[in-house]
Amino acid sequence: MIDNQTSMTYEQAQALFAAQSLPLTQSLYHQLQYYLKMLVETNQYMNLTAIVSPPEVWTKHFLDSAVVLRHLSLPLGASVIDVGTGAGFPGMVLGILRPDLHMVLLDSLQKRVQFLEEVKTLMGLANVACIHARAEQAGQSDQYREQFDLAIARAVAALPVLTEYCLPFVKVGGRFAAMKGPSETAADAEQVAQTLGGTLAGEIAYSLADAGQRKLILVEKTGHTQKQYPRRGDKIRKHPLV
Repeated sequence: MIDNQTSMTYEQAQALFAAQSLPLTQSLYHQLQYYLKMLVETNQYMNLTAIVSPPEVWTKHFLDSAVVLRHLSLPLGASVIDVGTGAGFPGMVLGILRPDLHMVLLDSLQKRVQFLEEVKTLMGLANVACIHARAEQAGQSDQYREQFDLAIARAVAALPVLTEYCLPFVKVGGRFAAMKGPSETAADAEQVAQTLGGTLAGEIAYSLADAGQRKLILVEKTGHTQKQYPRRGDKIRKHPLV
């Protein structure tokens, strides 16, 4: 259960979002609070996140996910895949805030996908699909390969590795966005992006209150990814494209 003494009120959450020039209606606030309740309760018996304090979840998970909408202009009805979504960040938050988006939440751990499926069902999120698969396998599937306007990832992996996992999902003309801390730079993805049919589009730096420096590293999909990519997961990790 959420500790009411440390809960985020609507006014506090609205101010948190407003500081990043993001709107937050009361309806969306209640949806996110319900998601938070499910996250905290499930986390008692399943390791979903180390962050369980409501104010921290609001800043380091919800706001960190939502700020993507400020920096990336996503057209109405855009298709988005969140690769390695974990407990649903940023994908579930984006699906809640933008019900017009066609969101696919991809994760390799069945238990996490079951949790996300329960969230989706109980919240009635018809625009969200939860998929249990490894990224390198799904990236070779006709159902998902080059089908998305945006691939996004907040997964903990080095940028060259993450780029090979994600860029094959993106259709020509779409983008890959990596959510990163301050240590990695766009240059880390330049060569691998070119190999996979992408062009480096730079990075957007920003900061979140109490959560430090962040950046979005962007790659435009300018050509088709060759069929041999993505490679097997062990090859991607042990021998990243450089």
